[in-house]
Parts: sequence; C-alpha cells; structure tokens
Amino acid sequence: MTMTLDRSHTIETLDELETLLGPVAESSLRKESPTLPPHYRAMIQASPFALLATSGPDGLDASPRGDPAGFVQVHDERTLLMPERRGNNRADSLRNILTDPRVALLFLIPGVGETLRVNGRATISVDPVLLERFRMQGQLPKCVLVIDVDTVFFQCARAIARSNLWRPVAADAKRPVPTPGAMLEALTQAAIDGAAYDRDLPERQRATLY
Repeated sequence: MTMTLDRSHTIETLDELETLLGPVAESSLRKESPTLPPHYRAMIQASPFALLATSGPDGLDASPRGDPAGFVQVHDERTLLMPERRGNNRADSLRNILTDPRVALLFLIPGVGETLRVNGRATISVDPVLLERFRMQGQLPKCVLVIDVDTVFFQCARAIARSNLWRPVAADAKRPVPTPGAMLEALTQAAIDGAAYDRDLPERQRATLY
C-alpha cells in the first residue's frame, strides 16, 4: 500500500533549515581549505575509489571511478589529475563537463570512516604526456581530467559508521540484489537474454578492464 506524502511540513527557507539543524561547529568550518594540505593529499593518495558528480544541460550525474590507491594524482596544491578509463561510452560526466566544468569528488578509503570532499572545475585533456602517466596494463586512459581545486575538506565518519560499509561480507553470502543480466532482461522486455549476459560478463569485464 502506497502512503500519501504530507508535503505541508516542507522546509522552504534558509532560516527554517538553520533553525532545524542548529549552529555549525567551528571545526566544520575550519577544516575547509582552498588548497590541498599534506593530510588531505595523503587521503587522496590512499584512496582507490571516488565518486564524481557533474551537472549539465540534461541534468545531474554521479558516477564511480576506481583504480589502485593513488589513481588520482596530486599535481600541485591546487590541481588533481584523474584518468578516464574505458567504459560503456555513455560518458555522462564528460558530456556534462564540456558545458559546465564544475565537479565534486568524494574519496573513500577502505577501512577508514572519514571521506574527503573536493569541489572544483575540470577540463578534459588528451595530452600524450599526461596519458602516459596513467598507463595501466599496457593501456592508456581515454583522457585525463585536470581538476582545479576550489575547496577541499574531510567528512566525518558518521555515515560510514551508520552504514557499516566496511563490515566484512562472507564469501558465501547471497547476492542481495538482481544480477545485471536480470535487470537488463526485465528493462528490455527480454530483448536481452539475461542469463547469457551474466554468463559472459565476468570474462568481458576482465578483457576490457583497461
């Protein structure tokens, strides 16, 4: 049974929001930096996974990026370099950056509750020198995002703690969601054979990882 939402209690003004939340702690303000200090550099260098958020004429996008830890390189105190590996060619993030360079990054580190947030502006480079810096398994990235940092700060561990994100999962644990093939078969009214898709997916991913 679907419950009707009562929207009469919606927060609509900044004053209402600030009354709801209360004052901002001094530490939450002072941890923000316009550059990349050593401790923040260390978090980026330890991270094998980040979420990239962008905005464009067709809406918003948030997509995952991952490689061995330190895959995003700190070029200097105001510049990050992120490789763009091969994918499904939707390139939602890259299309957005072409029209709106603003980006936001969220870096995660396995076993660490704190995350790192970076806001900045990105350009797309195919400079051969930059591409070569990110060669993996003999393959160059498609391009490199050059990100000019505006602000950076760490996020406290509450969300990670509440989610138990880093809690070990048993090797024999049952998959809690449908497989990619099952989802595609349902979404395409069986135009895609889900079982065949799932059967071929592991090898296809291994062969096209880079």
